[in-house]
Amino acid sequence: MPGVRSVPRLLRMTDVLEDRGLTTAEDRFRAAKAASTALATATTVQKNRGLEAIADALLARSAEIIAANARDLDAARENGLSTGLIDRLTLDERRIAALADAVLAIVRLPDPVGDVVRGSTLPNGLHLTQVRVPFGVIGAIYEARPNVTVDITALALKSGNAVVLRGGTAAQHSNAALVAVVQDALASAGLPADAVQTVDEFGREGAAALMRARGLVDLLVPRGSAGLIRTVVEESTVPVIETGAGVVHVFLDESADVEMATSIVLNAKTQRVAVCNAAETLLVHAAAAERLLPPVLGALQEAGVVLHADDRTRAVVDGLLPATDEDWAAEYYSMDLAVAVVDDLDAAMGHIAQWSTHHTESIVTESVRSAERFLAEVDSAVVMVNASTRFTDGGEFGFGAEVGISTQKLHARGPMGLGELTSTKWLVRGTGQIRG
Repeated sequence: MPGVRSVPRLLRMTDVLEDRGLTTAEDRFRAAKAASTALATATTVQKNRGLEAIADALLARSAEIIAANARDLDAARENGLSTGLIDRLTLDERRIAALADAVLAIVRLPDPVGDVVRGSTLPNGLHLTQVRVPFGVIGAIYEARPNVTVDITALALKSGNAVVLRGGTAAQHSNAALVAVVQDALASAGLPADAVQTVDEFGREGAAALMRARGLVDLLVPRGSAGLIRTVVEESTVPVIETGAGVVHVFLDESADVEMATSIVLNAKTQRVAVCNAAETLLVHAAAAERLLPPVLGALQEAGVVLHADDRTRAVVDGLLPATDEDWAAEYYSMDLAVAVVDDLDAAMGHIAQWSTHHTESIVTESVRSAERFLAEVDSAVVMVNASTRFTDGGEFGFGAEVGISTQKLHARGPMGLGELTSTKWLVRGTGQIRG
């Protein structure tokens, strides 16, 4: 039985780690640091060979991965996890095949390492070149998302980085199986298996150690709830790129086409609810409320969406739940949507400025002036015109996958791909110059 075979496999992986002396979280950090040196000088061909081996191994060992995932799903149901979180946790043959495809998509992307950012020759003859280099060791802390284990690993490896993962208790068996598959695949391709480490078995202590591993871990990326991200940002001594919760807005302007508005809002809310780029608040221009609200909200209700609305919305459409400030701040992860009528574009942007997590916002409009104002004045990582917020995604942006969606303004903002996992260094070539 597949479910029985997975247990000895996980035990053997633990035995191997102990045999290699990797019995503590710090041991794993040091092993990853050593492996990062080899990865930093690996050629594109070598890294791509490792990624191809990972994609092949995911497909070849899908039954083992699914069996491990089934144990996590059983525990999730027993513990009362929400439908949205269980959906995020689930791996099946289709999703594993999609993971393998995403890895192969990264193989086809250009290698950022060594790219020349800028350069010049000084009057004294010194030649300066700024080039992209790996960070070294990337740490990631995330919740109930085993696909992230593969996405982050693949992006880290292609950009020449080792990775240390803390994937959360809810996905511990799935992540252990995935890490075992990846480590074996790297070894088969002649790359260091130690380039991918996990501290899941150490629980919260492993996450705390990862946040304090300054000097061994070069960059930490949290993905998950607002509480998780806030904890990592506030407690970490390792530099953090903050990925944000998704209180995402769609604004229907006065000129919005009703069919386009309905299609975009339905997709943004219902295409997949348990993701950070799903719409959580719908804003509607007061001058178009009576024209737009009945068809748009009717379509949402028909799809099973529960609507939490302000007084002005409920004056147009009956039978809606009253909204509170908690709704404007909510990232529901469910078939719930907050709805408000606003006076105009300025009021919409004011609401977004007050309640947004600066992830993604979209305007539906036929007015070029309104569109350009929205693009210029809304301060979020991704701002859209006449498009579903579900497109804020590394894969959709052509990055193959993503480490996360950064809502900060330093170094990286928006979906983070290969380039965002590199730093730079200056190369200076001289012929004996000294400074006078």
